[in-house]
Amino acid sequence: MSQNNIRNFSIIAHIDHGKTTLTDRFLNLTNAINERDFTERVMDSNPIEQERGITIKLAPVRMEYEYEAPNLEFKNSRFILNLIDTPGHVDFSYEVSRSLAACEGALLLVDSTQGIQAQTLSHFEKAKELNLKIIPVLNKVDLPASDLESVSLECMEAFGVSESEIISVSAKTGFNADKVLDAVIERVPAPDGKKDKPLRALVFTSYYDIHLGIVASVRVVDGQLNANSKLYLPSSQTQVNPVEIGVFSPSMKKVNSLKTGEVGYVATGLKSANLVRVGDTVMEFEKKNSVSVLPGYQEPTPMVFMEFYPIDGDDFAKLTDGMEKLSLHDSSLFFKATHSSALGNGYQVGFLGLLHAEIVKERLSREFSLELIATAPSVSYEIVNTQGKTITIASASQFPDPSIISQIKEPIAHAIIFTPEKYLGAIMQLCQDHRGKILATEKVGSRLKLSYDIPLSEIITSFYDSLKSVSSGFASLDYTVKEYRAVDAVKLNILVNKELVEALSMVVVKDKAEMLGRKMVKKLKEVIPRQMFEIPVQAAIGGKVVARETIKAYRKDVTAKLYGGDVTRRKKLLAKQAKGKKKMKQMGSVQLDSDTFLAVLKQ
Repeated sequence: MSQNNIRNFSIIAHIDHGKTTLTDRFLNLTNAINERDFTERVMDSNPIEQERGITIKLAPVRMEYEYEAPNLEFKNSRFILNLIDTPGHVDFSYEVSRSLAACEGALLLVDSTQGIQAQTLSHFEKAKELNLKIIPVLNKVDLPASDLESVSLECMEAFGVSESEIISVSAKTGFNADKVLDAVIERVPAPDGKKDKPLRALVFTSYYDIHLGIVASVRVVDGQLNANSKLYLPSSQTQVNPVEIGVFSPSMKKVNSLKTGEVGYVATGLKSANLVRVGDTVMEFEKKNSVSVLPGYQEPTPMVFMEFYPIDGDDFAKLTDGMEKLSLHDSSLFFKATHSSALGNGYQVGFLGLLHAEIVKERLSREFSLELIATAPSVSYEIVNTQGKTITIASASQFPDPSIISQIKEPIAHAIIFTPEKYLGAIMQLCQDHRGKILATEKVGSRLKLSYDIPLSEIITSFYDSLKSVSSGFASLDYTVKEYRAVDAVKLNILVNKELVEALSMVVVKDKAEMLGRKMVKKLKEVIPRQMFEIPVQAAIGGKVVARETIKAYRKDVTAKLYGGDVTRRKKLLAKQAKGKKKMKQMGSVQLDSDTFLAVLKQ
């Protein structure tokens, strides 16, 4: 098929605005999947995606479509449509940026019952930066709550489009789905690669297959990718003899070649996770010295850090294997080995947000049968020492001696909040309680757009849930980390029986240290088993104890066997018991088992 008859596009939207449902309608319309094999949310292959109703991983699909609209230029022509379904949650924005880099156009989907949301605007800005052709689509027009007129005005104001460019659809019923595909053909440009040049293909995602090895999803930018070619990956300097190449339609379908502008996969047969990297350029081995690599992608920066430890220490090798394979499928995942005297060997893992962390933990549990302890989430801090040198820490265990600290800086997020006007007061109070600083207020249609600077450590805790609560679910949030600012922070140590438990320590703002300390020691008092001696549980900043709870000792009635005689016999037994408990308290130690850590640190 001619290169002029190929269209590469993506669907971008806020979470739960109907991206995957619209993709299902496209698959039905183009007969890409049999009616007998069809299930809802075809593109969400992961069970977690199916259960939660969210997309967490970009997924490409190839469709063939017969254009029958009245445009004479394309009349009765067949087209290859390569669609990439993308996530909508803020934690998976990196997936969206990679999918957009492999396209020439994007469908910007807006829920006509909710209007423009924070993520809608964020995705729009990304697509504009890449000079993609944007097609605005209003979804859910079949619902009684749909407000087409006001949402159309919002789109015209926010995106600078005309009313004639906006397409109204119902992804659920399939209404106007064919008009969207016609608009893709008419408005999105064909790929502009050079078919007579040497092969260059961009790897935009990958995963591990037990039979085919590492499978790389690629977009052919220049030249042609043939099944019998010897390929080369410059980032790992690896020669590849492909097991097979093919397209996703939506299942894997083997083909002999991928031409300029096409999207497909290369099954490399490689088993090592670090040999195929997202953003790498696939080229022919014979021409590796004469071909320049493609720009690739900007490396994502982890925002939230947690430590994962297997409950059974023998499962560490299984955890290592799981992390390597997940990082192949999810290039935004960062991890490095760590060790805790209380929990053993584990990994410090960096995520793009809390939902990202939750999904990764659940996948490790399901796909690799791992039972894990996850430490409390934290952010990275920049610490300037007395010599002027800046170090970055991602956990409290890396916190240096306070005597050598000159300044501590925390990450500040630039947050965009969209909300109906009636929730303005409650949201402003919430942001103030989380140390937020308002920058601007702007009216967009019938709603308000609030710009705030909020410390990232405040956002990753309960901020999103609280925002949804105070706005009855109508407010939306998008944020990006913009800079590091000085903060009065301290390391809050947890001591059990006067011994430091490093795994429970945390870096906190000084004003909130006492409150968090009281909360932590109260929780520990409930979960630590009682002993034959009294156990103090303390929260301390340096040498100052800011909160304390005491776990009382078991009491044995040593005088129960007495049946008479002088009172000195009773006093003698009680004194002997007190002496023994004192000795036990001096020599005894408290071993916190994995169940105790799990009870305290569970999310």
